[in-house]
Amino acid sequence: MGETNFYAPGLFCWDELRTRSAAAAKRFYTELLGWTAVDQEMPGGMGTYTILQAEGKDQAGLCELSGPRFQGVPSHWMSFVAVADADATTRRALALGAEVLREAMDVPGVGRMVYLKDPTGASFELYQAGGHRGAAKLEGRPGSFCWHELMTGDTKKATDFYTALFGWKANFMNMGAMDYTTWMQGTEAVGGMMAITREMGPVPPNWLPYIAVGDCDGSVKRARDMGATVIVPPRDVPAVGRFATLMDPSGAAISIIQLAGA
Repeated sequence: MGETNFYAPGLFCWDELRTRSAAAAKRFYTELLGWTAVDQEMPGGMGTYTILQAEGKDQAGLCELSGPRFQGVPSHWMSFVAVADADATTRRALALGAEVLREAMDVPGVGRMVYLKDPTGASFELYQAGGHRGAAKLEGRPGSFCWHELMTGDTKKATDFYTALFGWKANFMNMGAMDYTTWMQGTEAVGGMMAITREMGPVPPNWLPYIAVGDCDGSVKRARDMGATVIVPPRDVPAVGRFATLMDPSGAAISIIQLAGA
């Protein structure tokens, strides 16, 4: 984790793939997105951590879910939110109804992080930067993370929680067949929220990252050829872009988007 960008508190700053098959995941994402995978050994004998890079710059991490403590945990992407003080933010989150899934952990030379579950059941990490400030900002270019979306069964409870925890503002929009919320940190849109509907089936509350691509339809075809499952086929969002949601070969969900005008 060698990039040193600064992220203001309340902004998504890192994403991490926790997978049942690190080797297969590296092959899939490097071929699909053109990422470079750089392996490094974690301190304290914690195993191998892979940095995924676009344009030679850090974008995300990848680690294998191995050992008894990860028994039954499915592959998934995890999103990190920058905070100035992980411990103080954790105390505030607990008072607002969150649950700590893993106590604060320091990674030497990297930062301090806390694994939380919000009151609606969606998990995320707090990240207090140390030697690593987060993903390099590539301004929506292909291979970069450009959006984070909360899917939840209780949008009211989620709104109360995140506006109080991070100071986000919730902009509600009616998009015809559905309502959508955009999370704002000052003048910057940091992510979105939508309700899990009955038609979606048994979808658990989750934060879903979006990765920018140059060609949504072409990327979906390549992903399918490599063993991914298409959850949401390519569709257009007016004035935003064309997106699709995939399940990678290890079972982790991810969205890709071809941004309008990119």
